[in-house]
Amino acid sequence: MQHFTSNGVDIAYIDLAPTGDDRGEPIVLVHGFASNHAVNWVNTMWTKTLAHAGRRVIALDNRGHGKSAKLYEPQAYGSQVMAGDVLALMDHLGLARADVMGYSMGARITAHLALMAPGRVRAALLGGLGIHLVEGVGLPLGIADAMEAPSLDALSDPMQRMFRAFAEQTGSDLAALAACIRGSRQTLSREEVASLSMPVLVSVGTKDDVAGSGPALAALIPGARALDIPGRDHNLAVGDKVHKAGVLAFLEERP
Repeated sequence: MQHFTSNGVDIAYIDLAPTGDDRGEPIVLVHGFASNHAVNWVNTMWTKTLAHAGRRVIALDNRGHGKSAKLYEPQAYGSQVMAGDVLALMDHLGLARADVMGYSMGARITAHLALMAPGRVRAALLGGLGIHLVEGVGLPLGIADAMEAPSLDALSDPMQRMFRAFAEQTGSDLAALAACIRGSRQTLSREEVASLSMPVLVSVGTKDDVAGSGPALAALIPGARALDIPGRDHNLAVGDKVHKAGVLAFLEERP
């Protein structure tokens, strides 16, 4: 992995050249909570799929995750702050404009980036996050408590157990994740999402009980498209073939 510094914070990333004919259309990938670039994008074959389609693929480890710096104060994880890391990475790589695709927390970061720097985001692809971008914040605050529990066995709530087990599986820093979930819960208003002018795709699994309705969010954004990922929950929708096909078709069709 490569590293750069975003406002004093060390951020790790990968930068992959296209394996197909270079379209000159880079895409930046922003992973979800308790994940990292490898789990979210490499292991699910997203990086290979996008590179094969002729796209330069950049994927970072968000602060507090993967090989990036671990911080322990919630204010270090505001959605705008984390969107700033993505923007700083684009500056570091000399990317004036790119498609940006995020999943779950990464979709929240992508939406904030699209609002704060619309001229830099060619298209915003929001996976695993629907109306909870506006109404509620997706993951319950109890997930932070789950990160601080003495062990997985001490937890009985199914969602808490799921995220604690996932965090342990990915070798995450549990204290950093607790700070992250407490600090990254910013919503956008209906007026803010309605102001997004770039092409937007909202992709949510039909069995996702975390994201909120994808079509409901898409309906608030002029020209946005909703993609249902049949039979998939929050964890399984990300790498689903319907998701990949829908994203590739969307990228082909957007200006």
